[in-house]
Amino acid sequence: MGEQTEYEKGDKAPNPGIYTEVGEARSFHTQIQNPKRIEMKKGDTFPETSNKNRKWKKAEKARVH
Repeated sequence: MGEQTEYEKGDKAPNPGIYTEVGEARSFHTQIQNPKRIEMKKGDTFPETSNKNRKWKKAEKARVH
């Protein structure tokens, strides 16, 4: 079982860093325009995303191919 990489509102940040919004389908043709980016400390609670279909992901793991 691997480490969780996507987070929803109310989840706690496992590590400090920059987190960004990602969409449901994370392929190159469905990129999110102007995704929110937040800086979190370990244990901070994730805020609401721009819409219900998005989740938070650590910025360096949210790269688009």
